[in-house]
Amino acid sequence: MDSLKGQIALVTGASRGLGRAIAIAFAEAGADVAINYNQRSSEAEKTADDVRSFGRRAIVIQADVSNTAQVDSMARQIESSLGSVTILVNNAGIAKAQAIQDITEQDFEHVMRVNLTSMFLVTQRFLPAMRAAQFGRIINLSSVAAQVGGVVGPHYAASKAGMIGMMHAYANLLVKEGITVNAIAPALIETDMVISNLNATTARIPLGRFGRPDEVASVAVMLAANGYITGQTINVNGGWYMSS
Repeated sequence: MDSLKGQIALVTGASRGLGRAIAIAFAEAGADVAINYNQRSSEAEKTADDVRSFGRRAIVIQADVSNTAQVDSMARQIESSLGSVTILVNNAGIAKAQAIQDITEQDFEHVMRVNLTSMFLVTQRFLPAMRAAQFGRIINLSSVAAQVGGVVGPHYAASKAGMIGMMHAYANLLVKEGITVNAIAPALIETDMVISNLNATTARIPLGRFGRPDEVASVAVMLAANGYITGQTINVNGGWYMSS
């Protein structure tokens, strides 16, 4: 259970849901964890308590990761308290289900900034230290929506598809530098975000049930520990989308 011993991980949006599950799984595997949140401080502190229960260091940092200045401030706090980040999980995002006719330009731009621009800003900020160390693991939480459209809307699907495209570019550009870049594409995992969406039903899943957060977290641990997988999208979706 120490496959990530000595590593320092940052998980964005880790106060609840998939981010929380991944942060705890990383701690169980031996990593120290920086827990980013935007609004839910008490839930983020609970995640930190769970990380520390495994004897790992944890720091909780409030930051809007779609804001450049706040990303830089977050990075400086992590580097001062824990050290250089070696594992980055771009998980923070929003999903507001909307009918096509109700999606405005402002809605589209907001979802793209929170889900996609944030990935770019955070990745760019932590890449220099990874490149200097010739080591890094970057994991991006995309969605089955990038592959089949999903149940939220075209703005959400576009943001998640963009994450996969950006992942391919980073993976290709960094492949010789000891840095792997991959994506996980979950489908209807049992989190608050999914349960609150009336369009999300188990009838859409061939396996017949929602996924569990730990079923995604275990894949994140695998990608963080593996140095030979890069440029890949790992589908955790109960058979909704089957890739070749």
